[in-house]
Amino acid sequence: MTDEAPSLNTLIDRLTTDDETSVAAIKQMISQFVAERDWRQFHAPKNISMALAVEAAELMEHFQWLTVEASREVESDADKMTAIGEELADILCYGLALANELNIDVAAAMSDKMRKNIRKYPKDEYQGRYGKDDPGRRD
Repeated sequence: MTDEAPSLNTLIDRLTTDDETSVAAIKQMISQFVAERDWRQFHAPKNISMALAVEAAELMEHFQWLTVEASREVESDADKMTAIGEELADILCYGLALANELNIDVAAAMSDKMRKNIRKYPKDEYQGRYGKDDPGRRD
């Protein structure tokens, strides 16, 4: 019996769909990728957060100058969807790399944040409205 960690390719092959893949499996894959390249030395939280912002800007470039309607229609363009998916993957990889570096339990953080959002934005008050400055807001 061996205690050898699974290869990076094995970890990648285990990722199937959102419904079947755990956050832990994705975090493990990212951790293995970083470890194999000895990149942890570069993965200070400051650096990861900056890289995350850069990737978010690259995602925004795909939607710059589009109308709201046109931004919703990109789904019909396979090449655009591939490029957008790659940028989103970069963002998620850096976000999960930051979670790995700071030992953040992503599911617990998401649960806590959503409970806070529910309190901050009660559905009866915010349904169909984006915020307090929304001119259609009921007072």
